[in-house]
Amino acid sequence: QVQLVESGGGLVQVGGSLRLSCAASGGTFSGIAMGWFRQAPGKEREFVAAIRRSGGNTFYGDFVKGRFTISRDNTKDMAYLQMNSLRLEDTATYYCNVDVREVPSSPRAFGSWGQGTQVTVSS
Repeated sequence: QVQLVESGGGLVQVGGSLRLSCAASGGTFSGIAMGWFRQAPGKEREFVAAIRRSGGNTFYGDFVKGRFTISRDNTKDMAYLQMNSLRLEDTATYYCNVDVREVPSSPRAFGSWGQGTQVTVSS
């Protein structure tokens, strides 16, 4: 079973940037797509971004609006989420998942989750 470790979160001011990383071990990114989700306190986990394993097509949640970029490095079993122009509402714990399906219509995660990485945006 693939084990995931997310990193790169932290405290940043509004308008700042962070780059999240996701390292996979014990397997490979074998799903159709891998992606990032986030969960804020008291809210459901929501889709952030996904990238297809074949072709590299990318998909984003509506709220991203060009601010985030998902990428992957298959040779290193790594995935990344570059986040720019961060807003207060981006504060959440961010999780990656290596088996995301039904993109772009209704992205859902089927793989295991890591522990997540906390992103806090302050004013």
